[in-house]
Amino acid sequence: MGKFYISTPIYYVNDNPHLGHAYCTIVADFFARYHRLLGDETFFLTGTDEHGQKVQKSAEKEEITPKELADRVFVRYRDLWNKLDISNNDFIRTTEERHKKGVIAILKKMVEKGDIFKDAYEGPYCVSCESFFPEKDIVDGKCPDFGHPVTILREESYFFKLSKYTEPLLKFYNEYHDFVLPESRMNEVKTFVEMGLKDLSITRSSINWGIPFPEDEKHVLYVWLDALSNYITALGYGSSDDTLFKKFWPCDVHLIGKDILRFHAIYWPAFLMSAEIPLPKHILGHGWWMKDQNKMSKSLGNIVDPNPLVDEFSSDVFRYFLLREKPIGSDGSFSDEAFIDRLNADLANDLGNLTSRLLALLEQQFEGKVFEGDGSLMESAFKQYEEYHKAMENFSPKESLETVWAFISSLNKFLVLREPWANPNSESSKNTLSEVARALRMVALQIAPAMPRSAGTIINSLGFKPSTFKDFLWEEKQTTRAYRISNLFPRVDKKEYFQNLKKGEKMEEKEDSKVIESKEEVRGEERVSIDYFRKIQLKAGKIIEAERVPKSNKLIKMIVDFGSENRQIVAGIGKKYSPEDLIGKICPFVFNLEPAKLMGVESNGMILAGNLDGEPILLQFLEEVPPGAKIS
Repeated sequence: MGKFYISTPIYYVNDNPHLGHAYCTIVADFFARYHRLLGDETFFLTGTDEHGQKVQKSAEKEEITPKELADRVFVRYRDLWNKLDISNNDFIRTTEERHKKGVIAILKKMVEKGDIFKDAYEGPYCVSCESFFPEKDIVDGKCPDFGHPVTILREESYFFKLSKYTEPLLKFYNEYHDFVLPESRMNEVKTFVEMGLKDLSITRSSINWGIPFPEDEKHVLYVWLDALSNYITALGYGSSDDTLFKKFWPCDVHLIGKDILRFHAIYWPAFLMSAEIPLPKHILGHGWWMKDQNKMSKSLGNIVDPNPLVDEFSSDVFRYFLLREKPIGSDGSFSDEAFIDRLNADLANDLGNLTSRLLALLEQQFEGKVFEGDGSLMESAFKQYEEYHKAMENFSPKESLETVWAFISSLNKFLVLREPWANPNSESSKNTLSEVARALRMVALQIAPAMPRSAGTIINSLGFKPSTFKDFLWEEKQTTRAYRISNLFPRVDKKEYFQNLKKGEKMEEKEDSKVIESKEEVRGEERVSIDYFRKIQLKAGKIIEAERVPKSNKLIKMIVDFGSENRQIVAGIGKKYSPEDLIGKICPFVFNLEPAKLMGVESNGMILAGNLDGEPILLQFLEEVPPGAKIS
């Protein structure tokens, strides 16, 4: 039995999980599940990056501690991974003691090696990238990587002798050509290192949210030394029990977004060389997801939240789309139309119809029994089986699934050609249906890493016990009879779906325009008397529950505590605020507003908000006010 260790990057807690985070984690889960089915002892790690200047600033903005922010956002990642059926073995948080101990252990080795020294640094610094950049690379006051604004920062710092590892890194790259994948990214990394490496600042004295530098605690460790070490601290490196470290390190695959390639392919190997720890086997950089051909960003309001899609269509459908839609190393564009097309064509038409038709015919003609068959599909099945495994070995989820769907298409054609419905209960029909059943069982095993729930349902409905790649036998006997199941993937009426989507958007726009119109009236010449104003009851309310309204990008449904009663209120603030951000907040509400329905959901009141450049800004109290308190 082999061993396999795969990791995702650890995700910043100053951001909510979105499509990009979900994609990376699903791909890692895909490979982890595949290796478990091969019989490999597998360790799959993910986690959250909770230290650094960005997190500290985000927390200060919300007037909470960085740890409170981290605790809140960590839950969002954990809950989404559960919803997406992510099978990680561990979830590391950089605020955990086990992580801190491991980081200090690796740092001490680097100090003993003579690779850490103290000096001062002054230069352009990007808070978003948490990185210094050479002056020559700054364009219009912005960093070269992502165009974030930079500031000139001067501070005392501890440095790592990164320049010392220029030649050792190049030698390593030349020996291990597939260290960085795909190959084009390996070339990028080599070119960067060949230009010459400068020593790297590894501490900050301008912030206090991080792991203190031993014996000089006014310095905290630079976020990348802290964050990258998670891949070994989660295995127990630096602790009294390093069993997992000895078993699984070096890591087989660090799966990362291409934007953090330099840190993983240059800094991390150099840190490990300094600490005399073996280097990982592969750094696999995946491409970005865009939305309708545009880069996703908060400012454009086009960030794709996985939750509504998973709630409506299932985790399996969402997982399949992301894995099948684009090559892992390339950028891709998410669109609702492409999502529905993939669902209808691949899942409803191809796999869904094949499964439904086969199970119905088996039940009608042979009481659900699958026989030995005549072997007419076995050769083509195992040929495809080999192609699938070859694609998996090349880290190509899209290609591996393409081989499966080509085979599914051939199975549908095989049924049409043999027409088992034309000669029911015949020997020919028995062989045809049994062969397709055995082939479909093989298909289910291959899609299990991508669609674990659907794969399990298909195998169970065929009457076979679950199997792995290691113990799979074409001639396996049923343990129970096959039975019909409801349609695995109901076809979506595309026209109706987009009409409902547009209807939802229009209703949101309509509600937004009502709010804007009412605000414009107040801003304009129309004035009201004090008696008119006194008719409006304003009360303080505490938001105790909040969730998004399905198919809406803006509407959030809240349960608000007004002291004497709880009310449901819907507000169009979802592009600015997430439901989790709202829970616990005490805000002013219009209490005696007539009930109204927004996208079919009743709202019994209205939250008060300011309007800054078209964005809602919630009003809050300077002092603590109990729920239900009247506002006058």
